[in-house]
Amino acid sequence: MLGACAVHPPGADFPHPVSVALAEPRDTRLGRQFADQSAEHGGASGFRILTQGLDGFLARAQLIDAAERTLDLQYFIFRGDETGRLLTDGLIRAADRGVRVRVLVDDGDTLPGDEQILALATHASIEVRVFNPFAYRGHNRFRRVLEFLANPIRLDYRMHNKLMVADNALALVGGRNIGDQYFQVDPASQFADDDVVAAGPVASKLSASFDEFWNSPLTIPAEALGLPKASKHEISELRERARKRPTTIVEPTGEAGGGYVTRIATGEPYAGLISGRLPLSWAEARVLSDSPDKRSVGDGSMPGRLMTHGVRQIIAATQSEWLMVTPYFIPADEELGVLHDLRERNVAVGIVTNSLNSSRDLLAHAGYTNYRKALLERGVSLYEVRAQPAVARGSGQSTRLSRYGHYGLHAKLMVFDKKEIFVGSMNFDQRSKRLNTEVGLLIESPELADETASRFSAMTQLDNAYELSLVSPATPGRARLAWRTKEEGQEVQYMKEPAQNAWRRFVVWFLSFLPLSREL
Repeated sequence: MLGACAVHPPGADFPHPVSVALAEPRDTRLGRQFADQSAEHGGASGFRILTQGLDGFLARAQLIDAAERTLDLQYFIFRGDETGRLLTDGLIRAADRGVRVRVLVDDGDTLPGDEQILALATHASIEVRVFNPFAYRGHNRFRRVLEFLANPIRLDYRMHNKLMVADNALALVGGRNIGDQYFQVDPASQFADDDVVAAGPVASKLSASFDEFWNSPLTIPAEALGLPKASKHEISELRERARKRPTTIVEPTGEAGGGYVTRIATGEPYAGLISGRLPLSWAEARVLSDSPDKRSVGDGSMPGRLMTHGVRQIIAATQSEWLMVTPYFIPADEELGVLHDLRERNVAVGIVTNSLNSSRDLLAHAGYTNYRKALLERGVSLYEVRAQPAVARGSGQSTRLSRYGHYGLHAKLMVFDKKEIFVGSMNFDQRSKRLNTEVGLLIESPELADETASRFSAMTQLDNAYELSLVSPATPGRARLAWRTKEEGQEVQYMKEPAQNAWRRFVVWFLSFLPLSREL
């Protein structure tokens, strides 16, 4: 317990060689192609949003196979499930053909099996580093909780970034972690999310963000933590498995497969992006990111960047309409002030988030419930997605998976005046503001803004979501919440929050009284 109270993460004194992104991306096919295209568009960068979960997986798998010199991956979660193992196999094949692979993962939400990614560190061409790791490397939850309680200030601070860059030329950034539920191929859990494909000058700026984290003292080489037992034997098994091309792997049975294994070989959507058949939108963009040690930046003890400052300024500058998709909505006082100012200027504000049925985090949902009435009183349009959308359009998944009723939001999107969009890893909550590092893009593109606004509209149709309102009873000042939706083509209105059962509703009500907003 005393050892766990260290200020610095375990392994901080281990050799920590500095490395940076590929200096000459034009030496690769991707670098040449997108540098030329950027020049044709006046030095702008190219973007395409991937809303389908399966496309998010396929783009990663195909981009890994296409990389010639370098691959950089930075993720909050890297699961060892079906899609996680397939991507791990791809990384091994890339390293075997000489690609330098750097993998940076957080250590806050690991599960048994996720340690497969640490085993890659025994490959000569693969480096794995862990952000702010626990000292205990096993999966006994009780022992992890004990360590957390002994050192909550350090261990509550997490890297929430999601980023992948190939050859310092083509990047994927957004809200998706690595895992079946984030790619919407698992019937038991499907998260609506987005990636934006980013090519051109902005790719090198994203690489610079990756390098800053990679070389941070908070990021520890996997070797310093001790590889999992039998990992040296496991790596040989991993490499043998990776040599089998994805088309030779047995397709998973049931609904989970969805054809994703065999579809890797089709080359889509990557082939369409490279050929131009799936055109990119060329626009100016800014990378918004936190410094690796944002806590020290926040308390003024060191210089750096705080992403929420930039995002808040952009929101405050909105003139006519601000739309937001966020899985969690737990604003701080500053953000509430910005919202109030928008409504004072008659700026239309629309927010879609998770409902009680679709949320995976009851504590976060409980925190959100404290803000609903105030938002509606100020004229904010507020929607909550259902766990079983009636129309798959806008959901990012197939109708087949939608019928299981395990749908939930994980996307983090904003649209400003139908001119600019934000896509990234940042939730609109106080954890993203204070305790998690984040990364995202602000893209000045009316085309992408219109596309994202259309997705917002599809998500918030009454077939797919609850529209919240206030119903005034006979007694003044006692307005009640109402949830309007469509079921089997008929509009219905609930005066109690829709829930799977009364117990779930009670738990959220009870948790809403706890003063934990700063941790959510």
